[in-house]
Amino acid sequence: MSMTMTQKILADHAGMQEVVAGQLIEAKLDVVMANDITGPMALPIFKQMADKVFDKDKVVLVPDHFTPNKDIKSAENSKAIREFSLNQCLTHHMEQGKCGVEHAILPEKGIVVAGECIIGADSHTCTYGALGAFSTGVGTTDIATGMATGELWFKVPSAIKFVLKGKLQPYVSGKDVILHIIGQIGVDGALYKSMEFVGEGVAELSMDDRFTICNMAIEAGAKNGIFPVDDKTREYMQKHSKKVYKEYVADEDAIYDEVIEIDLSKIMPTIAFPHLPGNAHTMDEINNEEKIYIDQVVIGSCTNGRMSDLRKAAAILKGKKVADRVRVMVVPATQKIFVECIREGLAEIFVEAGCAFNTPSCGPCMGGHMGVMAKGEKCVSTTNRNFVGRMGDTEALIYLASPEVAAASAIAGYIADPRKVGE
Repeated sequence: MSMTMTQKILADHAGMQEVVAGQLIEAKLDVVMANDITGPMALPIFKQMADKVFDKDKVVLVPDHFTPNKDIKSAENSKAIREFSLNQCLTHHMEQGKCGVEHAILPEKGIVVAGECIIGADSHTCTYGALGAFSTGVGTTDIATGMATGELWFKVPSAIKFVLKGKLQPYVSGKDVILHIIGQIGVDGALYKSMEFVGEGVAELSMDDRFTICNMAIEAGAKNGIFPVDDKTREYMQKHSKKVYKEYVADEDAIYDEVIEIDLSKIMPTIAFPHLPGNAHTMDEINNEEKIYIDQVVIGSCTNGRMSDLRKAAAILKGKKVADRVRVMVVPATQKIFVECIREGLAEIFVEAGCAFNTPSCGPCMGGHMGVMAKGEKCVSTTNRNFVGRMGDTEALIYLASPEVAAASAIAGYIADPRKVGE
């Protein structure tokens, strides 16, 4: 039986020779992760099932959504997972000030690698598919089950193959690629399917581009996103992890629901208008319309808070000032990235441009804190969702974009083309 990459990983973890789309299986887990919102909800369920986690090396709890704690309830949530981590002697004990945003810190610390089966109580857990792993978001009951037993049931997904070709233009990155794709197939275009990215164009994408693309697979309704392992993947894992990994390659005659070709060279800077990630518009289309003035810019998150993202934003902001009416928050995704920004002078660039340079946190992304918007305000954000009320008032508007578009817009005071900065 021919299988996709995802199907091969699931078959292996289920102890089976083969699996088919739609089949129900029970698979062993390599990593079980939750955060300061979902973790505390899973703990009472876990305690009904077990006294000890199945493996202290494989359960990871990360305080990142409401940290630094914004109120008493968030402090209690962080305390709950802190005490649980210490009580269970978890190897990867995480704490605010020592970690970062979950989907950036797990790859950075080498906790996740190729070929693994990973679940997280956060929908953007699909990020780790960039490393050639099967990773997907689940609910708190499933997380509790995973922590207790080290296994979980899955319905094997079918797949869509995205054949990438060509090379990205300047000022175009992985964020533009995934917004382009979601705009093409829709927010339910890959519902409960695996988005498999292959082709010669993969080699043109950086690891950070791939993390961004897989991170937003869920925004097309996908079960997971996944890239094949290549030299860039191996180099990344060798630098960050000591874990043994396994590479899976899809069979040449694997069955796909659809095969879609994407010419990277034709993708332009792309923005998702409110209120869906699939409401995609190219910058050329926007330039022909009336200017969209903004009140806020957010540069960061598990989607675009990595070092390369911040370097791109800093390159545009260097020597310039943020528009008077615009407030800008720059949020590095991890402590390591935060320090690198200081060492490379990026922090100084951001502050001198008029940005708030903040500690690693998910804060602004879901309106948790640091950047909640008022009624009628507009924000250009490098985050992954622009749903109604996502960052504050239900009448606030969120435009999803790349770090370059966000930085250019911060300077202009309206949604602006990074290709035209300085003109």
